[in-house]
Order: sequence, then structure tokens, then C-alpha cells
Amino acid sequence: MSDHSGTVTDAVDVPGPPRLTRWFDERLTRAGVTGRFARDCLLAALLTVLTFLGLTLLFRFVAPAEGLTFSPARVWLVIALCTGQAMLLCLRRVRPLLCLALVVSVQVAVIVLSVPEAAIRGIAPFVAAYTVGVVLPVRIALLAAGAAVVVETSGVAVAVRAADAADFVVGGPGPGPLATTVGHLATSALVYVGLVLLGSYVATYRRYLHLVRVRADEAVRAQQATVRAAIGAERARMARELHDVAAHHLSGMVVQAAAAERLIDPDPSAAKAAVSWIRSQGKETLDNLRLVVGVLRGRPGDSDDNAPVPGLAMLDDLVRDARQLGSPVEFVRDGQHRDVPPIADVALFRIVQESLSNARQHAPGAPVRVELRFLPRKVSLEVRNDRPTRRPEPRSSDTCGVGLVGMRERAHLIGAQFAAGPTATGGWSVTVTVPTTDDARATGATATVNGDHQR
Repeated sequence: MSDHSGTVTDAVDVPGPPRLTRWFDERLTRAGVTGRFARDCLLAALLTVLTFLGLTLLFRFVAPAEGLTFSPARVWLVIALCTGQAMLLCLRRVRPLLCLALVVSVQVAVIVLSVPEAAIRGIAPFVAAYTVGVVLPVRIALLAAGAAVVVETSGVAVAVRAADAADFVVGGPGPGPLATTVGHLATSALVYVGLVLLGSYVATYRRYLHLVRVRADEAVRAQQATVRAAIGAERARMARELHDVAAHHLSGMVVQAAAAERLIDPDPSAAKAAVSWIRSQGKETLDNLRLVVGVLRGRPGDSDDNAPVPGLAMLDDLVRDARQLGSPVEFVRDGQHRDVPPIADVALFRIVQESLSNARQHAPGAPVRVELRFLPRKVSLEVRNDRPTRRPEPRSSDTCGVGLVGMRERAHLIGAQFAAGPTATGGWSVTVTVPTTDDARATGATATVNGDHQR
């Protein structure tokens, strides 16, 4: 199914109850007729009236037209039995087998009174057999239908034999006892077995509709959970990108601003240079934030078209900026340079950027060594800093560990091995290894954290 925008959306078309059934259900509920027994009593009363009217028309108009005559006593007795049989339907769902047994017993009496002229059958046997098929298992329902057929046929056979023995024939010669019995057997089997099978089919269809509705609800809940997970992942990605950009640039600006503050009186020219650097760094921060937000919003054109995409090729600029902030950073590149996938290229750059920011914040003045090695089947990146030379400024505990979480997520995204933890000399080390063979990529990513200290 497609909406007006042309996008394709999945929808589960679940058939519900028939409109007429819903209408009757609403009206009965408003009238206060609730519960199975109350509604079955109402149905039994309605069918009792219909049975009385139908049999009255049958004996008054149809039977005389067919040349069949009945004594008034027999007519009223049959009508009374059939109407009483219809009233038994109030038990059809609360006691279905008892209802069917009572209906069949009354039906045998009706047949005995109506044979051999006709085999009269009311509405109740049809409804009782259908209800048994709906509410009971198929095997039990078929056994009950078979028992009803046997009982009715036996009653017909006994009645026909008695009538034949007494030579009670009205309206001329009729069919023989055997033919009458076989014909009633077929009719009885069609009524009870056929209606039981129809009821079983309806019950199966209702269970199928219920199962479809349940699965549709589960599908909707699963889709909602997937959407919530996707939204959460997107929020985490946006937070990670913004954290990496802002933390790197703003931490440098804070360091440079502190230096400018100390140089205002003794060296105004150096202070002006520091303020100028802060201004340019702020502009660069805004450009990077526009780039990140534009990419995340799916509109890269929102950012500067000439803005370079972060990657390993920009590590020299990143190290140079860190040195300008007073951090002694050594950059070592080993092996023949080769391109890595774009996602891995950006991820490795962001990991170095975050590691340098962490070293500047948590180990101010400590030497930092960045090693990038291009090995035959992998690319290894390590950022290691020594013990801090001065006490770091206190920071909010709410931000502790955020950088490591982002780095670990980036490593997992590109299928890299990630390790971070304290070194033996009191420093900190972050290592990322990106496999460059197809077999290594297929094995997925593993991330381990050594030690309990997290930044």
C-alpha cells in the first residue's frame, strides 16, 4: 500500500467480525443483554415464535395441498413438542451436549407422531448441531452427531415398523419401511453431520482471525520497538559526532584562552595572537559542526562544499593543532600508506581526535605518541600518553567514560579490535586494529577494555 507521497508502507489487513454481527452485538449490549446464556435465551424465544408460526402454516396450508391429513390432537402435540424443542436452545452454549441430547429426544417423539405421512423437523436440530460443531472439538462433535443420527434413525425404523404392522396407511400406498428408514438416515446425517462440519469450519476460521489479529499486534509492537531502537541509535550517533567535534575544539580553545589570560599583561602581542587563534578555532568549530549536522540531516549541502572530510590524511593537521596547544605530540607513520574504507577512515580520525582531547584534559603536559602502522593484513593505530606532569582540572563525573564509549562504538561499527586502558608507567593507551582482509572483516568486531580506569 502506498501513501500520497509515493512511499511504500507495510500494512496488515486483518479481517474483523462482519458488520451485521457487530451491529447486533452493540444493540444487545445497549439493551443490557450480555452473557452467553442471556443471549441464547433471547435466541431461543425468537426461534420458538418462528417455529410456532412455521408449523401452523405447514399444517394449515401446505399439508392439505399435498394431500396429507393429520388429526387436530396430533397437530397441536407436534407443534407443542417443536416449540418446546426450540426453547431448549437456551442451553446450546452453556451445555451443548445436553442441549443436543434433549433436542434429539424430542425430535424422535416428533418423528414418531408424524411418520408415515411426513417427517417433520423443527429449527432446533439445525441450531443445536451447528453449535456443537462451533464450541466442541471436531472429534467429540462428530461423535455426538453420529449418535444423534443413530438415535433418530432407530426411532424412525421403530415407528415405520409399527405403522406397517398395523397396516396404518393414510392417503394411499407409500414407500416401504426400508426406503423410509434409508431416506431418513440420509436426511438425518445431512442435518447433524453437515451442520457439525459447518460449525467446526466457522470455529476454525474464527481462531484463524484471532491468530491473525494477535500476530498483527505483535508485528506492530515489533515495528515500534525497531523504530525506537533506530531512533536511539541515531541519537547516539549524533551525540557521538557532536561530542567528538566539540570536545576536541573546545578543549583546545579553553587551554588557549587560559594562556591568553596569563599573557595579557606581560606579553600583549602573544595574548592577541592567542585570541586570534581562538577566533579562528571557533570558526573552524562552527564549520565542523555545520558539516556534521548537515550530514546527519541528510543534507550535506548545508555545510561548506569546500570543507574537507576528516580522515587519516588530516592527521598531520590534527597533530599540529595539538602541538600549538602546548601538548608534546609525536606522530609516527610506519608502512606503505594505502586507502581504507571511508567509514573506517573517518572513524580512525575521530578516535585519534578524541584520544588527544582526553590526553589534554586528563594528562595535561604529558607526552603523547600517535603511531599509525600499515601492516600486510591490517591497519593499526595506537595513541599512548605518559603520566601527567601536572594535576588535571576537576571535571563533572557525568562526562566520565563518554569518550571511550564513542570510540568503542566506532571501532565496532568498522569491525575493528579496540583496547583501552592504563599503561604500566601510569599513562593511558588506546589501540585500534582494522582488518583489511575479507576473512577478517567477516569475523566481526571484538572490543576489550583493560583496567578499571575510564575517562
